[in-house]
Amino acid sequence: MRGPVAPPQVPLSMSRADTFRDLVLDSVERLERRWPQLQDVEFMIMEVPPPVTGDTTVPLGGSVPAAKREPARVVVYRRPVEIRSKTRDERALLVHEVVVEQVAELLGLSPESVDPRYGQD
Repeated sequence: MRGPVAPPQVPLSMSRADTFRDLVLDSVERLERRWPQLQDVEFMIMEVPPPVTGDTTVPLGGSVPAAKREPARVVVYRRPVEIRSKTRDERALLVHEVVVEQVAELLGLSPESVDPRYGQD
């Protein structure tokens, strides 16, 4: 009988997508303590951004303001972030920067206002 290499509670058994989701959740929780209104924002993770013609820059995230019955949304694109970061620490920092930038866009503030430590790590 063969079993898993590692038990489910060990990080080794977590997929890259699960690990990435945890990084986004950590960042969101950190910001929600400072900005309680973010509890009404839907945070999403997509593998890649939708194709855009003519633009050569691949976005790392995006935001959509609330409309009628739809909540505001922040999306982080997993694959572009993973490609731009080599280590877990770099990835965590980049994820947080993307989340902060998109929240700042939604709130009409500078990223430094949303998180005073933005850009200092």
